[in-house]
Amino acid sequence: METYSVKRYPVAPGVRLNVRSGPGTHYGIVKVLPEGVNVPINCQTPGTWVSGPYGTSNLWDNIANGQYVADAYVRTGADGYVTVRCA
Repeated sequence: METYSVKRYPVAPGVRLNVRSGPGTHYGIVKVLPEGVNVPINCQTPGTWVSGPYGTSNLWDNIANGQYVADAYVRTGADGYVTVRCA
């Protein structure tokens, strides 16, 4: 089994980010993150295309079990994957 450390990344300034139950805008909102938070990215997976402060992307970041945020709203410093793909 591969091990890796989970890094935290900042959500775009001034954004209250929707956390969804799956990797897409058609999934229900589980909660809304307050402004100024950093999120852990456990893994990433493709889903619905979203435009945000950091571009347009179909990547979604898994921040907890059953909780996903659009990568276009998270400052990872990269346009692609920054960690493992979700299984």
